[in-house]
Amino acid sequence: MSEKLETLSNRWNNLRKILERPGPFSHPDFEPSLEIINFLMNTCKILVIGAGGLGCELLKDLALMGFRDIHVIDMDTIEISNLNRQFLFRHKDIGFPKAEVAAKFVNSRVKGCQVTAYFKKIQDFDANFYRQFHIIVCGLDSIVARRWINGMLISMLNYNDDVLDQSSIIPLIDGGTEGFKGNARVILPGMTACVECTLDLYPPQVTYPLCTIANTPRLPEHCIEYVKVVQWPKENPWGTALDGDDPHHINWVHEKSLERAQQFNITGVTYRLVQGVVKNIIPAVASTNAVIAAICATEVFKLATSCYVPLNNFLVFNDVDGIYTYTYESEKKENCLACSQIPQTVVIKDPEEAKLKDLIQILQEDSRYQMRSPGLITTIDGKNRTLYISSIKSIEERTRENLNKTLSELGLKEGCEVAVSDITSPNTVIIRLHFQTTDVEMKKLIN
Repeated sequence: MSEKLETLSNRWNNLRKILERPGPFSHPDFEPSLEIINFLMNTCKILVIGAGGLGCELLKDLALMGFRDIHVIDMDTIEISNLNRQFLFRHKDIGFPKAEVAAKFVNSRVKGCQVTAYFKKIQDFDANFYRQFHIIVCGLDSIVARRWINGMLISMLNYNDDVLDQSSIIPLIDGGTEGFKGNARVILPGMTACVECTLDLYPPQVTYPLCTIANTPRLPEHCIEYVKVVQWPKENPWGTALDGDDPHHINWVHEKSLERAQQFNITGVTYRLVQGVVKNIIPAVASTNAVIAAICATEVFKLATSCYVPLNNFLVFNDVDGIYTYTYESEKKENCLACSQIPQTVVIKDPEEAKLKDLIQILQEDSRYQMRSPGLITTIDGKNRTLYISSIKSIEERTRENLNKTLSELGLKEGCEVAVSDITSPNTVIIRLHFQTTDVEMKKLIN
């Protein structure tokens, strides 16, 4: 009874105005009720992935919207560079887990809200963990993590006679920002376009050819990258891997990068740029984070209460020159790597000359796949055969020689299916090899 009395208190009058009476923009199937507020406050379970710039805003917004059972996952610790925009943290929090500090802050400021923190990777949890949530909302800066959680939610779908059981759908709200630009999207796994369906929308990871950074550097980034990938492994000043969070490491890279820049008359090497290159930092603006997080939190509220029609399904925000925003419906891809369940056809030119490392390169560089470190297993003459796996040292050493063997030497033939695992997905992807015969056939397969 006390819960209902608090629900009716003045504190939640704004929610009552929305949820206890219809409006001109209400969802066609919306039925106003006091029980909706009770569900939102006492039953609905939300998972926030990421406690950085977007994550802090999301936790604040969701807590102040009445959600009480909130969980947050983040694997990072707080750095001094976070403090200008991640407002749940203070100088005394530097070095502590983001998720734990953020949860403690919100719990202390919003009465009745219980935020549970997990200082872990999302890959540390299985399907049973994710199945307990009603909605998952992401504030990530990693495309790999987005693809992984997208694949996890798709793998949890249930089908009865090829008909999707909608009760197995856990909506995914995804937000992203870069400088003064941002986007938000609503993904209903199995029903709407997923992350993989629109993989080509994400900018490719910036890389620099080794020949350029070693022989003809032209940009300050080239000098920094050279120190990072060549000088550090060679000199190894601290006997450990380069740590972007260690100021001693960054100072060393900064000094060596300045020396190299002077040799080639290159200017622009700064401490901040060194941090950005070493840690692959994406520019962040607090106001953009606030806008995108507010949009994502609103979508969570709409899905949890069914009071308004949710976003369908992609929103773009830009405030570089003024404020500009638009929405559009991103359509499902018929042969999506994640949600179509259709084996992917990989076209191989010159099958007699193509080597296993060429196939791996296709999986890494083709915009349809964009894998990071694919491991390949196939079945030949009824026996499973591991072609190459880089993530396990003993297997990598044993299968390394296969990289320079041709596909024919490995026994891979036309139509052969290969199971591919990668850090971008919790699931194994099946690819089917097709040896190209004509240019016309090649175009037909790609299109």
